[in-house]
Amino acid sequence: MPITKQQPGAAEFVPEHPTLASLHKAAQDCRGCDLYKNATQAVLGEGPKTARLVLIGEQPGDQEDLQGRPFVGPAGRMVDKGLEEAGISREGVYITNAVKHFKFEERGKRRIHKKPGAGEVRACRPWLDAELSIVRPHVIGCMGATASQAIFGNDFRLSKDRGRPIEVPEYGLAVATVHPSAILRAPDHDQREAEYKQFVNDLKVMRKLMEAKQ
Repeated sequence: MPITKQQPGAAEFVPEHPTLASLHKAAQDCRGCDLYKNATQAVLGEGPKTARLVLIGEQPGDQEDLQGRPFVGPAGRMVDKGLEEAGISREGVYITNAVKHFKFEERGKRRIHKKPGAGEVRACRPWLDAELSIVRPHVIGCMGATASQAIFGNDFRLSKDRGRPIEVPEYGLAVATVHPSAILRAPDHDQREAEYKQFVNDLKVMRKLMEAKQ
């Protein structure tokens, strides 16, 4: 989808020689698409510059938008649990999102997640590219369809290629898995357990790839 006048893209707001700290600061002034108008703040990634694994989700949720940190709600707790079970140190992971502002619709007093459009994902891409260029991870983990298509392209299908290492130009190896919120939305306990088990298996694939690069 081409970037339109309403979605000019974030490139002009990204510092010329960015650090993670300067990215966080500069993103608060981003007007690359209209999502900034209703969000509380831009939420960039969190984790060490030396992280060997970068995990990418879709966008901040309600709590992330309010606190200014990624994955601090139920989905974040699911990620923490999965990383521990997969044998990956959470402290060594950089975690971020494809889109940096919370897109939502209001239902009464609640703000309900709304999937970002392809134009919004593309407009926000310069922030993600800047984060990846600084961290330079050994492996990228894409959680959910939005993050996967941001890295692999719009033709990527999670149902077909999840858990499989794929070489991405400029970035190296990347692996797609489900978004942890999809596990939480599973209709019953058995399906949640099955989805979670596969999520952990995908994380283990990422761990093995990291170990192979040591």
